Amino acid sequence: MIYTLTFSPSLDYYLDVANFKPGEINRAVKERYLAGGKGINVSLLLKELQRDSVALGFISGFTGDEVERILLKNGVKTDFVRTSGNSRINVKINSSTETAINANGPEISNQDISLMLGKLNQLRSGDILAIGGNIPSTLPKDIYVKVMKVVESKKIKIIVDAAGDLLLETLPYHPFLVKPNQEELEELEGQKLNTSGAVLAGAKHLIALGAQNVIISQGEKGAIMIDAEGHIYYKKAIQGKLKSSVGAGDSLIGGFIAGYLTYANYEDALDLGMAAGSATAFSNHISSREKILEIYNQIQKGKKTII
Repeated sequence: MIYTLTFSPSLDYYLDVANFKPGEINRAVKERYLAGGKGINVSLLLKELQRDSVALGFISGFTGDEVERILLKNGVKTDFVRTSGNSRINVKINSSTETAINANGPEISNQDISLMLGKLNQLRSGDILAIGGNIPSTLPKDIYVKVMKVVESKKIKIIVDAAGDLLLETLPYHPFLVKPNQEELEELEGQKLNTSGAVLAGAKHLIALGAQNVIISQGEKGAIMIDAEGHIYYKKAIQGKLKSSVGAGDSLIGGFIAGYLTYANYEDALDLGMAAGSATAFSNHISSREKILEIYNQIQKGKKTII
């Protein structure tokens, strides 16, 4: 089974504004509520590709109820820990540029953490766990390490999408895949990475620190991956009209997981991940299966580069 873990799920309130002007009254031309959070986006994408998953995390209050309702409506299984307070509402303004206002999450107690770790302790050999995103201030800074310690002996594939110390501290536990973007990699390396060779060197550094596979997403430049056997894959970005970058990186991970389970090789998995990430970027939210497969088929017609 595939599990996703989102420490602070959100109810995302999207507003389309024709010409957003800060400091003035703006009227939306369209609005919608969506369930948000890295792991949740991965679960939604997996469902589009006909792969079941269980969404784990902490939810609370009427906003948490709505997050769960949206997931269940979309066919995603859930097993959340319920906490006090209310899950956060994030505001996303789509205009000539994207503006986001992300709220703080609710308080999470030690008992809540224990309940979540207990759920993770039920995972079995062969399962996949995708965790990602920042953590609420009420969670201990080593929560990623706590998760890794609970599951390290279970022979499951762990995928980590995090930045800074949250990512670095998981590497000694040899996660199956880590996926920082280029900016996050630059932060880890303490310098700008202006060439493909520099980005590749940074990815190799993560391998040396313990990651099994590394994908560096580079936005409009594409992505670079080093797999567990030392092969290097360069993937160009897919051309299309950007509608929203929200969830594109999470979709890449969801597509990669689905591709790996379907094709049992890293390159086709990365191709499906790139297709999923691009399709979501060209959509208003998590992309449809049809659009993902359309882009994937286009990628398959091109030449792949492996070193």
